[in-house]
Amino acid sequence: MQRICVDMDEVMADTLAEHLRRYNQTFDEDVTLDDLAGKGLWEIAPLDRQTQLRAFLDAEDFFEVLDVILDSQRVLEDLSARFEIFIATQAMVVPNSLGPKYRWLQRHFSFIPPTHYVFCGTKSILRADYLIDDQPRNLTRFEGQGLLYSAPHNLEATGFVRVNNWVEVADYFTGVVSESKAVV
Repeated sequence: MQRICVDMDEVMADTLAEHLRRYNQTFDEDVTLDDLAGKGLWEIAPLDRQTQLRAFLDAEDFFEVLDVILDSQRVLEDLSARFEIFIATQAMVVPNSLGPKYRWLQRHFSFIPPTHYVFCGTKSILRADYLIDDQPRNLTRFEGQGLLYSAPHNLEATGFVRVNNWVEVADYFTGVVSESKAVV
């Protein structure tokens, strides 16, 4: 069975929306997704706010309250009948996110067993056929087929198979399954 690794933040979990919400509330700003086209929040926030940006991520409740990205549950559950699904998240970048991310996955993606969660520091260790990720740097190190999940910070990235939403992910893998049946 072919294996798909899926990033959590900005692919399954709407991390940016929560980060923006906390930023705007704390600093009485109105930064929108459009303001971030081609940039990350870290790039537009003044230097004196960088410590607070990190503190938002370190908050005990941050990763517990993230919204689920539209259609990710339905598509991943469907794909899990035909592919081995692993969740690969760089949790070691925010070490206290391990427990909250685990609980979030259990609550929203209970059909994926905990044995298929990979909490890592670098995704270069992954061995799979596919990786769906929003960070181009993770895809350049990946040895299988990478799919770049669109996010404001990666809109200018080129040279990747790009998927803009989970419906496009489903369509991509429908084509993969059709091709593999034709080869047999």
